[in-house]
Amino acid sequence: MFGTLGGPELILIFIVGLVVFGPRKLPDIGKSLGKMIGEFKRASADFQRTVEDEVETEKLRKEISSAEYVSPPAEPAVTPTAAPLIREAEGSVPVSKMLNSPADLSGDTFSGTDGKSTPS
Repeated sequence: MFGTLGGPELILIFIVGLVVFGPRKLPDIGKSLGKMIGEFKRASADFQRTVEDEVETEKLRKEISSAEYVSPPAEPAVTPTAAPLIREAEGSVPVSKMLNSPADLSGDTFSGTDGKSTPS
């Protein structure tokens, strides 16, 4: 009944619109018609996306309800074979093997590898 619109049909519709509405109102009518078609397309796409999401959610619900849950196997108890690490207490100063005596910490002397102190 309503076939595709060709060139002659569109020209006839444009002429009828021009006669009925006039040349000043025709651009405004075209703009509002374009906005209306855009809104319709957005609403249609949103509705289609909502329906597809609901169908997918229903499929997942059916999968979950029909799934058989198997409990995971119990893990064997692990016994530590190595001795645990013992850390030094917080705030303690680590001992350096390069220091030969407490005097080396004063900062006034430099200790060489031979253990002799030299004044700076």
